Amino acid sequence: MKKIIKNAQEAVADIHHGAVIMSGGFGLCGNPENLIDALREKNIRDLTFISNNCGTTEHGLGILLQNKQIKKMISSYVGENAEFERQFLEGDLEVELMPQGTLAEKIRAGGAGIPAFYTPTGAGTQVELGGLPTRYNTKRQPIAFSSPKESRIFGNRKYILEESLIADFALIRAYQADTFGNLIFRKTARNFNPMMCTAAKMTIVEAEHIVEAGTLNPDAIHVPGIYVHRIIQGKHYKNIIEQRTTRKRENHATI
Repeated sequence: MKKIIKNAQEAVADIHHGAVIMSGGFGLCGNPENLIDALREKNIRDLTFISNNCGTTEHGLGILLQNKQIKKMISSYVGENAEFERQFLEGDLEVELMPQGTLAEKIRAGGAGIPAFYTPTGAGTQVELGGLPTRYNTKRQPIAFSSPKESRIFGNRKYILEESLIADFALIRAYQADTFGNLIFRKTARNFNPMMCTAAKMTIVEAEHIVEAGTLNPDAIHVPGIYVHRIIQGKHYKNIIEQRTTRKRENHATI
């Protein structure tokens, strides 16, 4: 099967209004920048995104949010995006927040064909009891809330039931890909990307480097090509850091 696609626009051509999409990245690290840009150009609406966060106001998934293309976010952290806060509190965006480890396991379980699992994370809190606001009206009043979760005791400890996540499409950024779709990620840019490859019906990858099959060390491959459907050559990466904090080192040498 042909996996190398001409460009990002062609790769996302069949993503439709109302699609559920997983997008790799942690902050702005490991974001599929080219594919996100192509989705903005396509201008489809009512999208549900499953991603650790929603980028910043000007970068990452934030550019789709600014363009009013996202209907719902399933995330664990949203603190770098002022537009996200505004849309959520003014009724333009539905939000399902959850602990970060739970989000990761819900995606991994979805890719493994596990429909649900028990976890102690969130037991005894509003995660279990429900009542967390998921939607507001234009007057910034909550009008929809999370539902209670089933719980059970295992070994004298309470666990709550979490359902797994799957998606129509996954947008992934890899460091290296070969023509068969085998993927290697670089350092922390790996983040949620590998597990999302397994949890979507269609996995679309942008790779910084594309090599011929047989070039990559088999022992170094993070995702086998069986999970990958389309690959494009990534380019023009911004590699932005959201918050850069530095300080002068004491007694540092000067040259």
